Amino acid sequence: MYICTVQGKCVSTIKNKKLTGYSLVIVQKLKKDADESEDIIVAVDTIGCSIGETVLVTSGENAKYALNVKDAPVDAVIVGIVDTYDSN
Repeated sequence: MYICTVQGKCVSTIKNKKLTGYSLVIVQKLKKDADESEDIIVAVDTIGCSIGETVLVTSGENAKYALNVKDAPVDAVIVGIVDTYDSN
């Protein structure tokens, strides 16, 4: 799992039918030092987060379990909104 910041929305006019009803958002992974950041990825938003929020993202096979869709073409899913965290 990763702690990420939501950077923006990803608009897709055509997407896989298994993802109907879900929005896609652009998130940026955070490093241990909160001032630095890592990769930017697209994640399925299952909870309705907003731009600028800190979220918890799961990836890989666990992302498919979070959606409860076994054969969806998904690599990252937002599973929670982080209120606070301690980077120590």
